Amino acid sequence: MKDLIIQKLHEIERTEQIKILLAVESGSRAWGFASPDSDYDVRFIYVRPKNEYLKLNKNREVIELPINDLLDINGWDLDKTLTLLYKSNPTLFEWFSSPIVYLDTEFSKRFKELMLNYFSSKHSLYHYISMAESNYRAYLREETVKAKKYFYVLRPVLACQWILDKGTPPPMLFSELKDAELPESLQPAVERLLDIKMNAPELKIIPRVTEINDYLDCSIQEIRAQIASLLDERDRSWAELNQLFLLTLDEYGI
Repeated sequence: MKDLIIQKLHEIERTEQIKILLAVESGSRAWGFASPDSDYDVRFIYVRPKNEYLKLNKNREVIELPINDLLDINGWDLDKTLTLLYKSNPTLFEWFSSPIVYLDTEFSKRFKELMLNYFSSKHSLYHYISMAESNYRAYLREETVKAKKYFYVLRPVLACQWILDKGTPPPMLFSELKDAELPESLQPAVERLLDIKMNAPELKIIPRVTEINDYLDCSIQEIRAQIASLLDERDRSWAELNQLFLLTLDEYGI
């Protein structure tokens, strides 16, 4: 499958006349709890030829392939990527910490060297708690629920706990978050959920797990209260991002 994904990425390079700077897995496979029928969520960063950035009629900043039953592939342009890093976009921090890498270049090393300068705890906390709240309301209120939906609430809640405790971007692997932030009393229940998630179809329905729901109810409220008390963080500089943008264009934007 990895060979097929890399082949598809090279086809995109030829068709779109771009250079892919980084391509990673971003979904449940990168989080470490894929189901037997999970698809592949491939995300990439790319750069176009230098002259394309000087046109008045700009290209789209996103490339999206039609999703099929197995592959979901899309990417962000270099300028979109660096602009979102300036805004401390949490998705970028996840992509660049993915344990599954399909294509890589020197760009990703340079990006990682400066990305922590743009990490905002408050911005990331708002992102993850909003994700947890919306998924909780949508999927975990009924007497029976899809097992996989628990992880779309548990993971962002634990990510928030990590940020509040450590002040750094949360790790991609769910196991690291679970071991570091989940209360010991809930470990067996979550391990049972993991076993179901990883060994049953994606649409597996289970009874609501009351003890986990109670934990999520309390945690979401507590995290919201803590975020409200955080101070706004200082503005960041564009200088390093502009420098990386120009350097990348010189090297890859041929």
